[in-house]
Amino acid sequence: MAQQSNDVLVRCYLTLRKAVGIIGISLPFVLVIGKWIFESPGIQNSISSYYYTGMRNIFVGSLCAIGVFLFSYRGYKGDGPAGILACIFSIGVALFPATPEMQPSDLAKTVGTFHLIFAACMFLMLAYFSLFLFTKTDPTQTPTPRKLERNIVYRVCGWVILGCILVMFLGGILPKNDAINALHPTFWLESIAIVAFGVSWLVKGEAILGDLPQG
Repeated sequence: MAQQSNDVLVRCYLTLRKAVGIIGISLPFVLVIGKWIFESPGIQNSISSYYYTGMRNIFVGSLCAIGVFLFSYRGYKGDGPAGILACIFSIGVALFPATPEMQPSDLAKTVGTFHLIFAACMFLMLAYFSLFLFTKTDPTQTPTPRKLERNIVYRVCGWVILGCILVMFLGGILPKNDAINALHPTFWLESIAIVAFGVSWLVKGEAILGDLPQG
């Protein structure tokens, strides 16, 4: 009975991780396609800018759902605080909207500053999950070949997220270039980072590269 209960718990955790991955991978596509269907074609300057479109509820709801899932993350001993912090940052991004592009008030600018802080911290935590938490292995067991393969994916995803953060930071401090801005670089970099996050969690849920049955 105890073994059966443990198996059910493991399946629940794997399903939860797959759900996080699916939300992460699909979010940029859902926002773009949804706006195209219900409003007009075109890409916003950033993922966060969809807060000011008809896709606001999808944007906020997805980030809050990811936050709740991150809060419930249970890995090795000591991993819990990382999940709590990631939850706070994710929900903070959802509840503190980015500064609107047209004539923002002083309050909107202040809220937008908090949004940027939460967003930066959220992406850093997502990279931390991929690079340090997901790559852990039970010291009493030998990692399986699939586990070693998963660790490669985790590290690639983590470095992709960090790379996107770095490029966005540089884009924020360098002189503006209208030709580059017209390509919506922030949107694409955020999308790549979020998709990398989603892939990492799908792999963690063993939807990809799951351990092969024994025997």
